[in-house]
Amino acid sequence: MRGGEALRQAGGQPEQADLETLLGRVSRGDEAAFEQVYDQLAGPVYGLVRKVLRDPGQAEEVAQEVMLEVWRCASRFDQEKGSAAGWVMTIAHRRAVDRVRSVSAGAQRDHRAATGIFTGQADEVADAVEANLDRERVRHCLEGLTPLQRESITLAYYGGYTHSEVAGLLRVALGTIKTRIRDGLIRLRDCMGVTR
Repeated sequence: MRGGEALRQAGGQPEQADLETLLGRVSRGDEAAFEQVYDQLAGPVYGLVRKVLRDPGQAEEVAQEVMLEVWRCASRFDQEKGSAAGWVMTIAHRRAVDRVRSVSAGAQRDHRAATGIFTGQADEVADAVEANLDRERVRHCLEGLTPLQRESITLAYYGGYTHSEVAGLLRVALGTIKTRIRDGLIRLRDCMGVTR
């Protein structure tokens, strides 16, 4: 019987460590710490993935992939770059978007095959390279933000949270979150060279 189970049966509750501490323990292979991370984040991860994918079966599969990635890659979490919840939700959003793109690309391939239209591998390679360059540019520009701006924008735009929810997660006033996001978006726009 695990410690947490024994404590629950004895009528108590296991002590909940903060996610940052738990991820540190997970990075060293601590299964009990991962159980706590899983208990705290599996629901929110599934909810976010479900918003992106819409299909419950695929959402469940991607959510499990995300939690497996957290187990395998916990050592990559850097507290200097944001919160543990933000890090995990960013992984979840990326995985969900990747699944949408994969499903969409598969549907397009099937459509081309069914209609006899084939645009050629060169077009697919060019599209993949262009998409990869865009992702790298966005990552580079995100790294140019302050950690507070990056975390707020990541939660709002990659995590799918409203500004109010971001304020609650980060325990900061709503006006402060709105300012961080606005200033961060201005810096991103300037870095990306986007004109209004």
